[in-house]
Parts: sequence; C-alpha cells; structure tokens
Amino acid sequence: MYAAIWRILPGPAAVKALLSLILLAAVVAVLFTWVFPAIAPYMPFNDQTVGGS
Repeated sequence: MYAAIWRILPGPAAVKALLSLILLAAVVAVLFTWVFPAIAPYMPFNDQTVGGS
C-alpha cells in the first residue's frame, strides 16, 4: 500500500518525501480532531474499577 502511495505522488524523491510527511500530518490531525474525540466516550479508560468508601 505504501508503494502505491509513493507511486501516485508526483515529483522526484525529495518532493515525494515532503508530500508524504504532509499527508501523514494531515492524517494525524484528522485523527486527533475528529476521530479520537468521537470514540472517546466508548473507551473504558475512564471507568474506575476500585470503588470509593
């Protein structure tokens, strides 16, 4: 899959590397902006397993 993305990106290797870093930054930004907040209520990380007194 990464080879297919590398072939699709235009330009020489330096430009492809820069574009792939920009693409990676965009994916991370989308994950932190929309995906992770949307699934946060369904994750068990905030559930307490030890009861209070």
